[in-house]
Amino acid sequence: MVKQETEGKRTFVIDTNVLMHDPSSLFRFQEHDIYIPMIVLEELDDNKRGTSEVARNARQASRFLDDLLKDVDADNIEQGIELPHSSETSSEQAGRLFLQTSSLHEELPESLPGDKPDNHILATALGLKHQKPKRIVTVVSKDINLRIKASILGIHSEDYYNDKVLEDVDLLYSGTAELDKNFWTEHEKDMESWQEDGHTFYSVSGPQVTDWYSNECLSMNGDKFEAIVRNVEEETAVIEHSKNYRQSNNSIWGVTARNREQNFALNLLMDPNIDFVSLLGMAGTGKTLLTLAAGLNQTLDLNLYNEIIMTRVTVPMGEDIGFLPGTEEEKMTPWMGALMDNLEVLTGVESEGEWERAATGALLQNRIKLRSINFMRGRTFLKKYLIIDEAQNLTSKQMKSLITRAGPGTKVVCMGNVAQIDTPYLTETTSGLTYVVDRFKNWLHSGHVTLQRGERSRLADYASDTL
Repeated sequence: MVKQETEGKRTFVIDTNVLMHDPSSLFRFQEHDIYIPMIVLEELDDNKRGTSEVARNARQASRFLDDLLKDVDADNIEQGIELPHSSETSSEQAGRLFLQTSSLHEELPESLPGDKPDNHILATALGLKHQKPKRIVTVVSKDINLRIKASILGIHSEDYYNDKVLEDVDLLYSGTAELDKNFWTEHEKDMESWQEDGHTFYSVSGPQVTDWYSNECLSMNGDKFEAIVRNVEEETAVIEHSKNYRQSNNSIWGVTARNREQNFALNLLMDPNIDFVSLLGMAGTGKTLLTLAAGLNQTLDLNLYNEIIMTRVTVPMGEDIGFLPGTEEEKMTPWMGALMDNLEVLTGVESEGEWERAATGALLQNRIKLRSINFMRGRTFLKKYLIIDEAQNLTSKQMKSLITRAGPGTKVVCMGNVAQIDTPYLTETTSGLTYVVDRFKNWLHSGHVTLQRGERSRLADYASDTL
């Protein structure tokens, strides 16, 4: 099959899952036209009920369509409704929205087999191709199987890319940078150093500084030098020598850093001037343990926060086990197994008696709350240490909804592994975790570290490398 050229004005046939993934996609196709089959409107109607993110998006997409159809007569619908011009539109002319008003199947020699909604969408696209042979017709869908069927039928198809943060996940900001061996030689001319509250600071100017971000972690291979960028202005940066949490006398709730990235993570987690921290890494790199240790220290010992709130999206790894009885906290307990496992390590309950375990459990129960992500809308967290686990399974809009709950004195920590995404239609480059890492890298009060080395056990490390 000859590959179609996709230059020039095009007609995009939108699948239902695109609108339910991003209702504002109606306004994101620049100067091109959009065509919505009738079956898509019916599927939006079928999915509008409920309190899930999908149901909310279906209702929002319907509201957008209703707004566009206000004061529009049948002739306007037939000729296409002009879409509002947006800043993303590359030309002065915006595209038009077409809604299916009649069946296009009769124009085809034979209809597609079956009565599935996907086949109705494909048949509509085929009808449009037959009706306008000079216009490029593209089916846009998050469903890979629909795109496969479209290719078989000779219909050009694409995934919805507007929510794609990066072209490749390998380009994602790692939060760390390696300094050259000759770094001090190149930058010693205008360098200044000083002590402040027991911390060592350097003012550095030079060519490498422009590539740094605030709170980026710097290290030098073969040297024990480790520092964190505190401020960058043009070609001058202020960097601070990082604290060494590898030593037992600097442990946080009995936890010491086992490698360079873990040490950087603890520096960011323990810094009260950093309001948002994101940690990426494969299983066993210590994301949860470090986050909990820092949270317990700052909540119970330093009283910087009133309580720790843990939440995560409830996407099962295997088959759903069904209804869970009890309160919100009891329902969330099975989903928080990883957090509870790490709490046992931090509190050392195995070496204590029954009375000590009960006292420790009562204390933690008062200061650590398990909350469902489904009930976060409208809330405001004041002086809370908010942990968002398995953040790779959240969309960019869900991440925005969660992080904007933070009130004065609240710290938000997002953890996850973009290689383990369980949410349908999310990929490494469209995950909400990828989104916040990329968007927060320029902010003075945020930090990020990608943890590289597993520290769980030799068995877990070998399994991660070989399986």
